[in-house]
Amino acid sequence: MDRRWAARLALAAGTAALLVLLVFAGLRSVALVGVGLAGLAVTAAGVWWVLARAGVARALALILAIGAPVAVVVFYAVAGVLWVVLVSLALWTLAVSAGRTALADPGPARTPERRVAPPGRPFIIMNPRSGDGKVARFHLVDRARALGAEVVVLDPAHPQDVAELARRAVDDGADLLGVAGGDGTQALVAGVAVEFGVPFVVICAGTRNHFAMDLGLDREDPSTCLQALTDGVERRVDLGFMAVGASPAEGRERVFVNNASFGAYATVVQSPAYRGDKARTTLQMLPDLLTHHSGPRLEVHADSVAIDGPQAVLVSNNPYRMGDPAGLGYRDRLDSGVLGVLGVKVDNAVQAASMLRGRRGPGLTSATAREVVIDADAPSIPAGVDGEALTVPVPVRCRIEPGALRVRLPSRRPGVPRAAPPMNWRRVRRQALTVGRAAAGRDPS
Repeated sequence: MDRRWAARLALAAGTAALLVLLVFAGLRSVALVGVGLAGLAVTAAGVWWVLARAGVARALALILAIGAPVAVVVFYAVAGVLWVVLVSLALWTLAVSAGRTALADPGPARTPERRVAPPGRPFIIMNPRSGDGKVARFHLVDRARALGAEVVVLDPAHPQDVAELARRAVDDGADLLGVAGGDGTQALVAGVAVEFGVPFVVICAGTRNHFAMDLGLDREDPSTCLQALTDGVERRVDLGFMAVGASPAEGRERVFVNNASFGAYATVVQSPAYRGDKARTTLQMLPDLLTHHSGPRLEVHADSVAIDGPQAVLVSNNPYRMGDPAGLGYRDRLDSGVLGVLGVKVDNAVQAASMLRGRRGPGLTSATAREVVIDADAPSIPAGVDGEALTVPVPVRCRIEPGALRVRLPSRRPGVPRAAPPMNWRRVRRQALTVGRAAAGRDPS
């Protein structure tokens, strides 16, 4: 859709949403909006109490979290305006969607890529247990070997050091390293690829494959990733590094391709019971963690930004999207040269309700930095590095190395969905009223 007409549709739908409320509900429309917002706030507070309380208090909070939206719907129905609210809400949703379409831009500049010749001696490590058996289901071993790759299939009964396997392969002449497995295994071998300066192939055979997602690979069919061996392009991406030694002088670092997490989540996954019953273990441990009754108290410094006492901290290799709910978990690029930092600090139900404001909520701190330091009132803290549970001494230093990794990708791949811009009604109005420049695809603002 032409951006100018998308802006006009947004203004028309938004106006219609307001008119429906005013015409069919009159002055009651103000009360209807107020009741809806109050219901959202109460629901958010109820969810916070479910997570931060135990026993009878948790049960009552669950009733509140479920009952609040039900009560709002019943109120609208009894008042005879439920259809009015639903129609107005649908029109408003259309207005916001059209407005974001009107404001959409081409996105960040595309990361430079260059065509490369096929590798001479590719070496690929495959984990048969990752992704509920994707390696076997997609016949990845046979397909990789047919393309000339040397393949090592890990034995689940006998754990192996994948980084050491990769180092030996390079010593023996491998000129490309690859992994069919989860993000944690990808990170370990990516570190070796950087160490020896050889390209790296991601084969998305894990469960979530966040790194593959942000590289624009096809996560539904990991066999397509093997096309990088015959029809490939190469690009450079950043890597995150987390110091795991007792001091910087030790020089020991752990690579992360996605993120390193600290606080509540990292503490929960350290529990021996977590693997057997994730939901129950999480609900049992969260109350003490969220109310600071257990677990170390964290202090975070991200360049000039300080976060005191957050319950959870996420340090990511490039920032995650924040303004687009549909795009949460995506990174628009992997070569910005900065870490993303998200800190969550919620001490009560009021702050929990304010989290509905997203990045503007007082309980959420979002920042970027070249280096992040996490300290605590304990000698060591739990950490999750690309899903792998660790315990590391404090202070923990995370840094980013721009362009560290040479990634080999198939020349044809789905790509990363474009981010939806935040809604800005003033810009939408200007777009709707602008003729020449907007029609040519240039933003009038």
